Amino acid sequence: MPISPYLLLPRVPYAQGLSAAPPAGAEPATGEEAGTVLSGLPGDAELLAVPFAEDLAPEIELPVPAAALLAHHKAKGEAGEIVEVPVANGDAVGRVLLYGVGDGSAPALRRAGAAVARRGKGRDAIRIVLPSGPVAAFVEGALLATYTFRVGEVKSAPVTLEFVGEGVEAEVAEAEVIAGAVALARDLANTPSSVKSPAWLAERAAEQGVAVRVWDERELRSGGFGGILAVGQGSVNPPRLIQLSYEPEDATGHVVLVGKGITYDTGGISLKPTSNMVFMKTDMAGGAVVIAVLGALAALGVRVRVTGLVAAAENAFSGTAQRPSDVITQYGGRTVEVLNTDAEGRLVLADALAYADAELDPDVMVDIATLTGAIGIALGKDLGAVFASDDELAGALAGAGTTSGERLWRMPLIEDYVPALDSSVADMTNIEAGSTYGAGSVTAALFLREFTGGRPWAHLDIAGVGRSGADEGVFSKGATGFGVRLLLEWLSGFQKR
Repeated sequence: MPISPYLLLPRVPYAQGLSAAPPAGAEPATGEEAGTVLSGLPGDAELLAVPFAEDLAPEIELPVPAAALLAHHKAKGEAGEIVEVPVANGDAVGRVLLYGVGDGSAPALRRAGAAVARRGKGRDAIRIVLPSGPVAAFVEGALLATYTFRVGEVKSAPVTLEFVGEGVEAEVAEAEVIAGAVALARDLANTPSSVKSPAWLAERAAEQGVAVRVWDERELRSGGFGGILAVGQGSVNPPRLIQLSYEPEDATGHVVLVGKGITYDTGGISLKPTSNMVFMKTDMAGGAVVIAVLGALAALGVRVRVTGLVAAAENAFSGTAQRPSDVITQYGGRTVEVLNTDAEGRLVLADALAYADAELDPDVMVDIATLTGAIGIALGKDLGAVFASDDELAGALAGAGTTSGERLWRMPLIEDYVPALDSSVADMTNIEAGSTYGAGSVTAALFLREFTGGRPWAHLDIAGVGRSGADEGVFSKGATGFGVRLLLEWLSGFQKR
Protein backbone atom coordinates (compact mmCIF):
# COMPACT_ATOMS: atom_id res chain seq x y z
CA MET A 1 0.00 0.00 0.00
CA PRO A 2 1.64 3.27 -1.03
CA ILE A 3 2.02 5.83 1.72
CA SER A 4 1.74 9.54 0.98
CA PRO A 5 3.01 12.11 3.45
CA TYR A 6 0.82 15.19 3.42
CA LEU A 7 3.23 17.72 4.88
CA LEU A 8 6.83 18.08 5.94
CA LEU A 9 7.02 19.49 9.46
CA PRO A 10 10.55 20.63 10.23
CA ARG A 11 11.59 20.87 13.85
CA VAL A 12 13.50 24.16 14.00
CA PRO A 13 14.39 26.41 16.93
CA TYR A 14 11.77 28.79 18.27
CA ALA A 15 13.82 31.33 20.16
CA GLN A 16 16.00 28.75 21.89
CA GLY A 17 13.23 26.17 21.82
CA LEU A 18 10.92 24.50 19.35
CA SER A 19 8.70 25.65 16.51
CA ALA A 20 5.90 23.41 15.31
CA ALA A 21 5.13 25.72 12.41
CA PRO A 22 5.97 24.67 8.83
CA PRO A 23 8.03 27.01 6.67
CA ALA A 24 6.21 29.85 4.96
CA GLY A 25 4.57 28.72 1.74
CA ALA A 26 4.88 25.01 2.49
CA GLU A 27 2.36 22.91 0.58
CA PRO A 28 1.24 19.28 1.02
CA ALA A 29 3.49 16.88 -0.85
CA THR A 30 1.80 14.70 -3.44
CA GLY A 31 2.55 12.01 -5.99
CA GLU A 32 6.10 11.03 -6.82
CA GLU A 33 7.36 14.17 -5.10
CA ALA A 34 5.93 12.85 -1.87
CA GLY A 35 7.96 9.67 -2.09
CA THR A 36 5.09 7.17 -2.44
CA VAL A 37 7.41 4.31 -3.38
CA LEU A 38 9.23 3.08 -0.30
CA SER A 39 12.13 0.85 -1.16
CA GLY A 40 14.07 0.35 2.04
CA LEU A 41 13.72 3.89 3.46
CA PRO A 42 11.87 6.77 1.81
CA GLY A 43 13.55 9.89 0.46
CA ASP A 44 16.23 11.40 2.67
CA ALA A 45 14.80 10.12 5.94
CA GLU A 46 17.31 8.12 7.96
CA LEU A 47 14.60 6.49 10.06
CA LEU A 48 11.10 5.27 9.24
CA ALA A 49 8.76 4.68 12.19
CA VAL A 50 5.70 2.45 11.78
CA PRO A 51 3.21 1.40 14.50
CA PHE A 52 3.04 -2.26 15.48
CA ALA A 53 -0.65 -2.43 14.67
CA GLU A 54 -0.31 -1.24 11.05
CA ASP A 55 0.52 -3.42 8.08
CA LEU A 56 3.82 -2.41 6.59
CA ALA A 57 3.74 -1.19 3.00
CA PRO A 58 4.86 -4.07 0.78
CA GLU A 59 7.55 -1.82 -0.69
CA ILE A 60 9.33 -1.75 2.69
CA GLU A 61 11.81 -4.61 2.65
CA LEU A 62 12.56 -6.04 6.08
CA PRO A 63 15.17 -8.75 6.57
CA VAL A 64 12.51 -11.04 8.12
CA PRO A 65 8.70 -10.68 8.38
CA ALA A 66 7.52 -8.06 10.86
CA ALA A 67 5.53 -10.59 12.89
CA ALA A 68 8.61 -12.76 13.35
CA LEU A 69 10.68 -9.77 14.41
CA LEU A 70 8.15 -8.73 17.03
CA ALA A 71 7.93 -12.28 18.34
CA HIS A 72 11.72 -12.55 18.48
CA HIS A 73 11.95 -9.37 20.57
CA LYS A 74 8.97 -10.43 22.70
CA ALA A 75 7.39 -7.09 21.88
CA LYS A 76 4.13 -6.42 23.70
CA GLY A 77 3.13 -3.28 21.84
CA GLU A 78 3.25 -1.08 24.94
CA ALA A 79 3.24 2.66 24.47
CA GLY A 80 6.78 3.82 23.83
CA GLU A 81 8.12 0.32 23.11
CA ILE A 82 10.32 0.32 19.99
CA VAL A 83 11.91 -2.46 17.94
CA GLU A 84 14.62 -1.14 15.63
CA VAL A 85 15.31 -3.06 12.43
CA PRO A 86 18.19 -2.43 9.97
CA VAL A 87 17.12 -2.24 6.32
CA ALA A 88 18.72 -1.49 2.98
CA ASN A 89 18.79 2.23 2.12
CA GLY A 90 20.46 2.32 -1.26
CA ASP A 91 24.09 1.49 -0.67
CA ALA A 92 23.76 2.37 3.01
CA VAL A 93 21.95 0.92 6.00
CA GLY A 94 18.85 2.59 7.35
CA ARG A 95 16.52 1.82 10.23
CA VAL A 96 12.83 1.02 10.55
CA LEU A 97 11.35 1.60 13.98
CA LEU A 98 8.36 -0.57 14.86
CA TYR A 99 6.66 1.24 17.73
CA GLY A 100 3.97 0.27 20.21
CA VAL A 101 0.88 2.35 20.93
CA GLY A 102 -0.45 0.62 24.04
CA ASP A 103 -4.20 0.91 24.32
CA GLY A 104 -4.33 3.62 21.66
CA SER A 105 -5.56 6.25 24.13
CA ALA A 106 -4.35 9.85 24.01
CA PRO A 107 -1.92 9.39 26.94
CA ALA A 108 -0.51 6.25 25.32
CA LEU A 109 -0.09 7.92 21.94
CA ARG A 110 1.50 10.97 23.52
CA ARG A 111 4.05 8.69 25.17
CA ALA A 112 4.59 6.75 21.93
CA GLY A 113 5.16 9.93 19.93
CA ALA A 114 7.74 11.13 22.42
CA ALA A 115 9.60 7.82 22.36
CA VAL A 116 9.72 7.73 18.56
CA ALA A 117 10.93 11.33 18.25
CA ARG A 118 13.71 10.75 20.76
CA ARG A 119 15.06 7.96 18.59
CA GLY A 120 15.73 10.63 15.98
CA LYS A 121 18.25 12.42 18.19
CA GLY A 122 21.44 12.96 16.23
CA ARG A 123 19.73 12.21 12.91
CA ASP A 124 18.77 14.65 10.19
CA ALA A 125 15.27 13.35 9.59
CA ILE A 126 12.71 10.79 10.67
CA ARG A 127 9.56 9.86 8.79
CA ILE A 128 6.72 8.75 11.06
CA VAL A 129 3.68 6.81 9.89
CA LEU A 130 0.93 8.05 12.17
CA PRO A 131 -1.13 5.53 14.16
CA SER A 132 -4.88 5.26 14.36
CA GLY A 133 -6.71 7.13 17.12
CA PRO A 134 -6.12 10.60 18.58
CA VAL A 135 -3.33 11.64 16.23
CA ALA A 136 -2.99 15.11 17.76
CA ALA A 137 -1.77 13.60 21.04
CA PHE A 138 0.87 11.57 19.20
CA VAL A 139 2.12 14.61 17.28
CA GLU A 140 2.18 16.74 20.44
CA GLY A 141 4.29 14.13 22.16
CA ALA A 142 6.69 13.87 19.24
CA LEU A 143 7.15 17.62 18.84
CA LEU A 144 7.57 18.32 22.55
CA ALA A 145 10.10 15.51 22.91
CA THR A 146 12.41 17.37 20.53
CA TYR A 147 12.33 20.57 22.61
CA THR A 148 15.70 21.95 23.64
CA PHE A 149 16.83 25.22 25.21
CA ARG A 150 20.35 26.48 24.87
CA VAL A 151 21.93 29.89 25.28
CA GLY A 152 24.69 30.36 22.73
CA GLU A 153 25.71 28.34 19.70
CA VAL A 154 23.52 25.37 18.80
CA LYS A 155 25.91 22.47 18.35
CA SER A 156 23.69 20.23 16.24
CA ALA A 157 20.83 20.84 13.84
CA PRO A 158 17.42 19.71 15.05
CA VAL A 159 15.86 16.57 13.63
CA THR A 160 13.23 17.02 10.95
CA LEU A 161 9.97 15.20 11.70
CA GLU A 162 7.87 14.16 8.71
CA PHE A 163 4.40 12.82 9.51
CA VAL A 164 2.65 10.42 7.16
CA GLY A 165 -1.12 9.96 7.18
CA GLU A 166 -4.39 10.47 5.39
CA GLY A 167 -7.19 12.80 6.42
CA VAL A 168 -5.48 14.03 9.59
CA GLU A 169 -4.33 17.46 8.46
CA ALA A 170 -6.62 19.32 10.86
CA GLU A 171 -5.56 17.24 13.86
CA VAL A 172 -1.88 17.70 13.12
CA ALA A 173 -2.29 21.42 12.53
CA GLU A 174 -3.96 21.71 15.94
CA ALA A 175 -1.15 19.74 17.55
CA GLU A 176 1.40 22.07 15.94
CA VAL A 177 -0.28 25.11 17.49
CA ILE A 178 -0.51 23.54 20.93
CA ALA A 179 3.06 22.23 20.91
CA GLY A 180 4.28 25.63 19.76
CA ALA A 181 2.44 27.30 22.63
CA VAL A 182 3.95 24.90 25.16
CA ALA A 183 7.40 25.54 23.69
CA LEU A 184 6.87 29.29 23.99
CA ALA A 185 5.91 28.94 27.66
CA ARG A 186 9.02 26.85 28.26
CA ASP A 187 11.23 29.34 26.42
CA LEU A 188 9.92 32.25 28.48
CA ALA A 189 10.40 30.42 31.76
CA ASN A 190 13.82 29.03 30.83
CA THR A 191 15.24 32.40 29.76
CA PRO A 192 17.83 33.54 32.32
CA SER A 193 16.76 36.39 34.57
CA SER A 194 19.81 38.37 33.48
CA VAL A 195 17.75 38.84 30.30
CA LYS A 196 14.23 38.41 31.60
CA SER A 197 12.87 41.44 33.44
CA PRO A 198 9.21 42.44 33.87
CA ALA A 199 9.62 44.88 30.95
CA TRP A 200 11.14 42.12 28.79
CA LEU A 201 8.20 39.86 29.61
CA ALA A 202 5.82 42.64 28.53
CA GLU A 203 7.66 42.88 25.21
CA ARG A 204 7.21 39.16 24.61
CA ALA A 205 3.49 39.46 25.40
CA ALA A 206 3.19 42.19 22.77
CA GLU A 207 4.43 39.71 20.14
CA GLN A 208 1.48 37.34 20.50
CA GLY A 209 -0.92 38.97 18.04
CA VAL A 210 -3.48 40.16 20.60
CA ALA A 211 -4.16 43.58 22.09
CA VAL A 212 -1.78 44.34 24.98
CA ARG A 213 -1.86 47.00 27.69
CA VAL A 214 1.06 47.44 30.11
CA TRP A 215 1.08 49.36 33.40
CA ASP A 216 4.54 50.71 34.30
CA GLU A 217 5.55 51.54 37.88
CA ARG A 218 4.08 55.04 37.76
CA GLU A 219 0.73 53.78 36.49
CA LEU A 220 0.76 50.97 39.05
CA ARG A 221 1.28 53.52 41.80
CA SER A 222 -1.49 55.82 40.62
CA GLY A 223 -3.78 52.83 40.12
CA GLY A 224 -3.32 51.49 43.64
CA PHE A 225 -1.60 48.19 42.81
CA GLY A 226 0.15 48.00 46.17
CA GLY A 227 0.98 44.29 46.09
CA ILE A 228 2.84 44.36 42.76
CA LEU A 229 4.70 47.51 43.78
CA ALA A 230 5.71 46.14 47.19
CA VAL A 231 7.14 42.94 45.73
CA GLY A 232 9.03 44.81 43.01
CA GLN A 233 10.35 47.71 45.06
CA GLY A 234 13.63 46.01 45.95
CA SER A 235 14.70 45.49 42.34
CA VAL A 236 16.40 47.75 39.80
CA ASN A 237 13.97 46.20 37.29
CA PRO A 238 10.60 47.84 38.03
CA PRO A 239 7.37 45.81 38.01
CA ARG A 240 4.70 45.63 35.32
CA LEU A 241 1.09 44.53 35.02
CA ILE A 242 0.50 43.06 31.57
CA GLN A 243 -3.00 42.67 30.11
CA LEU A 244 -3.60 40.63 26.94
CA SER A 245 -7.05 40.70 25.33
CA TYR A 246 -8.54 38.14 22.93
CA GLU A 247 -12.00 39.17 21.75
CA PRO A 248 -13.51 36.99 19.01
CA GLU A 249 -16.80 37.84 17.37
CA ASP A 250 -19.88 36.22 18.96
CA ALA A 251 -17.92 35.28 22.09
CA THR A 252 -19.72 32.77 24.32
CA GLY A 253 -18.49 34.25 27.60
CA HIS A 254 -15.58 36.01 29.29
CA VAL A 255 -12.75 34.26 31.12
CA VAL A 256 -9.90 36.00 32.93
CA LEU A 257 -6.62 34.11 33.30
CA VAL A 258 -4.16 35.47 35.86
CA GLY A 259 -0.52 34.38 35.89
CA LYS A 260 2.20 34.87 38.47
CA GLY A 261 5.07 36.66 36.74
CA ILE A 262 7.93 36.75 39.26
CA THR A 263 10.87 36.98 36.87
CA TYR A 264 13.29 36.05 39.66
CA ASP A 265 12.65 35.22 43.28
CA THR A 266 15.39 35.59 45.86
CA GLY A 267 12.79 35.48 48.62
CA GLY A 268 13.51 39.14 49.35
CA ILE A 269 14.52 39.94 52.95
CA SER A 270 13.20 36.45 53.85
CA LEU A 271 16.10 35.15 51.75
CA LYS A 272 15.99 31.67 50.21
CA PRO A 273 18.90 29.20 50.58
CA THR A 274 21.06 29.11 47.44
CA SER A 275 19.90 25.61 46.51
CA ASN A 276 16.28 26.79 46.51
CA MET A 277 17.15 29.82 44.38
CA VAL A 278 18.71 28.01 41.43
CA PHE A 279 15.42 27.44 39.60
CA MET A 280 13.79 30.73 40.51
CA LYS A 281 14.10 32.08 36.97
CA THR A 282 11.06 29.84 36.35
CA ASP A 283 8.96 31.49 39.07
CA MET A 284 7.05 33.27 36.29
CA ALA A 285 5.98 29.96 34.73
CA GLY A 286 2.31 30.76 35.40
CA GLY A 287 2.65 34.09 33.61
CA ALA A 288 4.41 32.33 30.72
CA VAL A 289 1.46 29.94 30.42
CA VAL A 290 -1.00 32.84 30.25
CA ILE A 291 1.01 34.59 27.52
CA ALA A 292 1.36 31.37 25.48
CA VAL A 293 -2.33 30.50 25.81
CA LEU A 294 -3.46 33.95 24.68
CA GLY A 295 -1.20 33.70 21.65
CA ALA A 296 -2.70 30.37 20.55
CA LEU A 297 -6.44 31.07 20.90
CA ALA A 298 -7.05 32.57 17.46
CA ALA A 299 -5.31 29.73 15.62
CA LEU A 300 -7.49 27.21 17.49
CA GLY A 301 -10.70 29.14 16.79
CA VAL A 302 -11.64 29.49 20.45
CA ARG A 303 -14.93 31.38 20.75
CA VAL A 304 -14.75 32.62 24.33
CA ARG A 305 -13.42 36.09 25.17
CA VAL A 306 -10.24 35.71 27.21
CA THR A 307 -8.33 38.37 29.12
CA GLY A 308 -4.89 37.47 30.40
CA LEU A 309 -3.29 39.30 33.30
CA VAL A 310 0.38 38.76 34.15
CA ALA A 311 1.51 40.38 37.41
CA ALA A 312 5.24 40.74 36.81
CA ALA A 313 7.89 41.72 39.33
CA GLU A 314 11.38 40.73 40.47
CA ASN A 315 11.54 39.83 44.16
CA ALA A 316 15.01 41.11 45.02
CA PHE A 317 17.07 41.44 48.20
CA SER A 318 18.17 45.04 48.71
CA GLY A 319 17.95 48.08 50.97
CA THR A 320 14.71 49.13 49.27
CA ALA A 321 12.99 45.73 49.51
CA GLN A 322 9.85 45.33 51.60
CA ARG A 323 10.40 44.00 55.13
CA PRO A 324 8.66 41.36 57.23
CA SER A 325 6.03 43.20 59.30
CA ASP A 326 5.36 45.82 56.59
CA VAL A 327 1.68 46.51 55.91
CA ILE A 328 0.72 47.04 52.28
CA THR A 329 -2.55 48.08 50.65
CA GLN A 330 -3.66 45.81 47.83
CA TYR A 331 -5.71 46.94 44.84
CA GLY A 332 -9.21 47.69 46.12
CA GLY A 333 -8.07 48.80 49.59
CA ARG A 334 -7.57 45.60 51.60
CA THR A 335 -4.53 45.80 53.89
CA VAL A 336 -2.07 42.92 54.31
CA GLU A 337 0.59 42.40 56.96
CA VAL A 338 3.58 40.85 55.22
CA LEU A 339 5.01 38.26 57.60
CA ASN A 340 7.23 36.59 55.00
CA THR A 341 8.53 38.37 51.89
CA ASP A 342 9.04 34.98 50.20
CA ALA A 343 5.26 34.56 50.07
CA GLU A 344 5.25 37.21 47.35
CA GLY A 345 3.38 35.46 44.56
CA ARG A 346 0.04 35.74 46.32
CA LEU A 347 0.59 39.50 46.78
CA VAL A 348 0.94 40.18 43.04
CA LEU A 349 -1.85 37.76 42.14
CA ALA A 350 -4.17 39.41 44.65
CA ASP A 351 -3.81 42.77 42.90
CA ALA A 352 -4.58 41.22 39.51
CA LEU A 353 -7.58 39.23 40.81
CA ALA A 354 -9.04 42.26 42.58
CA TYR A 355 -8.59 44.37 39.43
CA ALA A 356 -10.27 41.69 37.28
CA ASP A 357 -13.23 41.51 39.68
CA ALA A 358 -13.65 45.27 39.88
CA GLU A 359 -13.03 46.27 36.27
CA LEU A 360 -13.37 43.35 33.86
CA ASP A 361 -16.62 41.65 34.96
CA PRO A 362 -15.60 38.09 33.98
CA ASP A 363 -17.82 35.03 34.15
CA VAL A 364 -14.92 32.97 35.50
CA MET A 365 -11.44 33.69 36.86
CA VAL A 366 -8.57 31.19 36.89
CA ASP A 367 -5.11 31.92 38.24
CA ILE A 368 -2.03 29.79 37.66
CA ALA A 369 1.18 30.03 39.65
CA THR A 370 4.24 28.26 40.98
CA LEU A 371 2.93 29.31 44.37
CA THR A 372 3.90 26.93 47.18
CA GLY A 373 6.62 24.37 47.72
CA ALA A 374 4.14 22.54 49.93
CA ILE A 375 2.09 21.45 46.92
CA GLY A 376 5.05 19.58 45.48
CA ILE A 377 5.34 17.66 48.73
CA ALA A 378 1.62 16.89 48.71
CA LEU A 379 1.22 15.88 45.06
CA GLY A 380 4.72 15.30 43.70
CA LYS A 381 5.80 15.98 40.12
CA ASP A 382 2.94 14.38 38.19
CA LEU A 383 -0.16 16.20 39.45
CA GLY A 384 -1.04 19.87 39.50
CA ALA A 385 -3.38 21.20 42.17
CA VAL A 386 -6.72 22.87 41.56
CA PHE A 387 -8.51 24.80 44.31
CA ALA A 388 -11.92 26.10 43.29
CA SER A 389 -14.89 27.96 44.69
CA ASP A 390 -17.17 26.24 42.18
CA ASP A 391 -17.68 22.48 41.78
CA GLU A 392 -18.58 22.64 38.09
CA LEU A 393 -15.51 24.72 37.31
CA ALA A 394 -13.26 22.35 39.25
CA GLY A 395 -14.70 19.38 37.36
CA ALA A 396 -14.29 21.03 33.97
CA LEU A 397 -10.66 21.92 34.62
CA ALA A 398 -9.86 18.47 35.98
CA GLY A 399 -11.50 16.90 32.92
CA ALA A 400 -9.49 19.11 30.58
CA GLY A 401 -6.37 18.10 32.46
CA THR A 402 -7.10 14.42 31.95
CA THR A 403 -7.83 14.88 28.24
CA SER A 404 -4.73 17.00 27.63
CA GLY A 405 -2.36 14.86 29.68
CA GLU A 406 -1.84 17.55 32.33
CA ARG A 407 -3.64 16.02 35.28
CA LEU A 408 -5.05 17.98 38.20
CA TRP A 409 -6.04 16.91 41.69
CA ARG A 410 -8.65 18.94 43.51
CA MET A 411 -7.52 20.28 46.87
CA PRO A 412 -9.84 21.60 49.58
CA LEU A 413 -10.59 25.18 50.61
CA ILE A 414 -10.96 24.43 54.34
CA GLU A 415 -13.04 27.12 56.03
CA ASP A 416 -11.70 26.19 59.46
CA TYR A 417 -8.28 27.40 58.31
CA VAL A 418 -9.37 30.96 57.46
CA PRO A 419 -8.35 32.28 60.94
CA ALA A 420 -4.74 31.40 60.04
CA LEU A 421 -4.68 34.66 58.09
CA ASP A 422 -5.90 36.90 60.93
CA SER A 423 -3.76 39.95 61.68
CA SER A 424 -3.85 42.26 64.68
CA VAL A 425 -2.72 45.28 62.65
CA ALA A 426 -4.19 44.74 59.16
CA ASP A 427 -7.10 43.06 57.45
CA MET A 428 -5.09 39.86 56.99
CA THR A 429 -1.59 38.36 56.88
CA ASN A 430 0.09 36.86 53.84
CA ILE A 431 1.01 33.64 55.70
CA GLU A 432 -0.04 31.98 58.93
CA ALA A 433 1.48 33.50 62.04
CA GLY A 434 2.62 30.36 63.81
CA SER A 435 1.99 26.69 63.07
CA THR A 436 -1.48 26.03 64.42
CA TYR A 437 -3.02 25.17 61.07
CA GLY A 438 -0.19 24.28 58.67
CA ALA A 439 -1.39 23.38 55.16
CA GLY A 440 0.52 26.19 53.46
CA SER A 441 -0.97 25.52 50.03
CA VAL A 442 -4.51 25.64 51.42
CA THR A 443 -4.00 28.90 53.31
CA ALA A 444 -2.36 30.44 50.21
CA ALA A 445 -5.45 29.56 48.17
CA LEU A 446 -7.71 30.95 50.91
CA PHE A 447 -5.73 34.19 50.78
CA LEU A 448 -6.31 34.50 47.02
CA ARG A 449 -10.01 33.73 47.34
CA GLU A 450 -10.43 36.92 49.39
CA PHE A 451 -9.74 38.98 46.24
CA THR A 452 -12.11 37.24 43.80
CA GLY A 453 -15.31 39.05 44.78
CA GLY A 454 -17.23 35.79 45.16
CA ARG A 455 -17.04 35.05 41.43
CA PRO A 456 -16.48 31.50 40.13
CA TRP A 457 -12.73 31.09 40.55
CA ALA A 458 -10.05 28.43 40.43
CA HIS A 459 -6.42 28.50 41.49
CA LEU A 460 -3.90 26.18 39.83
CA ASP A 461 -0.78 25.64 41.93
CA ILE A 462 1.86 24.27 39.56
CA ALA A 463 4.94 24.57 41.76
CA GLY A 464 5.42 20.80 41.67
CA VAL A 465 4.75 20.20 37.98
CA GLY A 466 5.89 23.46 36.42
CA ARG A 467 9.59 22.68 36.69
CA SER A 468 11.54 19.66 35.43
CA GLY A 469 10.30 16.13 35.19
CA ALA A 470 8.32 13.75 33.03
CA ASP A 471 5.02 14.85 31.51
CA GLU A 472 3.23 11.89 29.93
CA GLY A 473 6.62 10.65 28.78
CA VAL A 474 7.67 14.08 27.46
CA PHE A 475 10.78 14.94 29.45
CA SER A 476 11.67 18.59 29.78
CA LYS A 477 14.76 19.74 31.61
CA GLY A 478 13.80 23.06 33.14
CA ALA A 479 10.32 24.47 32.65
CA THR A 480 7.59 22.08 31.51
CA GLY A 481 4.98 24.54 30.25
CA PHE A 482 2.42 22.72 32.39
CA GLY A 483 -0.98 24.36 32.09
CA VAL A 484 -0.90 25.40 28.45
CA ARG A 485 -2.51 22.24 27.11
CA LEU A 486 -5.13 21.92 29.83
CA LEU A 487 -6.20 25.59 29.62
CA LEU A 488 -6.43 25.45 25.82
CA GLU A 489 -8.49 22.28 26.10
CA TRP A 490 -10.78 23.85 28.70
CA LEU A 491 -11.21 27.12 26.81
CA SER A 492 -11.95 25.28 23.55
CA GLY A 493 -14.98 23.70 25.20
CA PHE A 494 -15.96 26.59 27.49
CA GLN A 495 -19.67 27.26 27.79
CA LYS A 496 -21.08 30.26 29.60
CA ARG A 497 -23.52 29.21 32.30
